[in-house]
Amino acid sequence: MGIPVKLEVFEGPLDLLLHLIEKNKVNIYDIPIVEITDQYLEYVRQMDTENLDTMSEFLVMAATLLDIKARMLLPPEVTEDGEEIDPRDELVQKLLEYKMYKFMSYELRDREDDASLHYFKGPSIPEEVKSYREPVDIDKLLDGLTLSKLHAVFHDIMKRQENRLDPIRSKFGSLKKEEIDLSGTMQFVEQYIADRKSCMFGEILCLKRGKLYKIVTFLTLLELMKEGKVEIEQEETFADIHIAWTGKITGLVSDMSADYD
Repeated sequence: MGIPVKLEVFEGPLDLLLHLIEKNKVNIYDIPIVEITDQYLEYVRQMDTENLDTMSEFLVMAATLLDIKARMLLPPEVTEDGEEIDPRDELVQKLLEYKMYKFMSYELRDREDDASLHYFKGPSIPEEVKSYREPVDIDKLLDGLTLSKLHAVFHDIMKRQENRLDPIRSKFGSLKKEEIDLSGTMQFVEQYIADRKSCMFGEILCLKRGKLYKIVTFLTLLELMKEGKVEIEQEETFADIHIAWTGKITGLVSDMSADYD
């Protein structure tokens, strides 16, 4: 017959098992399952059965203990590597995890108790005291100052200023915004090709400077091709493009301005 155990209310079946293990002073990795199971069942028999949810948790653990007890009476199971499987392993892992979380809860509770002993109050320093600055004694400040020391201080300040500068970005120049007359440039390119009937793309690009001019020139050429007003030919990759005028000047400028503005 198991030893009668009269205990206080526990938070769950794992809490009860930990208490029984500590009470019997047994190794958690080598639980005497028969003795612990008998004591556990004795406690379950004395429980108040009004709370069925709590009671069901303890009964599930009781069934688990009985299952482990029965498996330990049978020949041990063996893994594929030939190692014996201890039926208590899963239960031991759950107990260790529960014990860790339980101790963590104790630590948090102690910290909360310690924090409740601290009291804080808002700043109450008068403005006169808060704004007070100790007067500067010029004679004391300049006492022992020589020209060499002053030069060393100046050199140190200048060195600090240099260290604050980004060695890469500080050498960047200022970026100037490039402006271009979109409508006028498109009209100029179209008129230039129409007047000459045949020209090279590189020839047009060299007429004016600026990246935006080159971009607008290229877009104008694409639009003229789409309208069927020019034909282009390139003999090989990266070679200059030959442009031949085949149409007439219409409303290209206004159409492209609407597309690219």
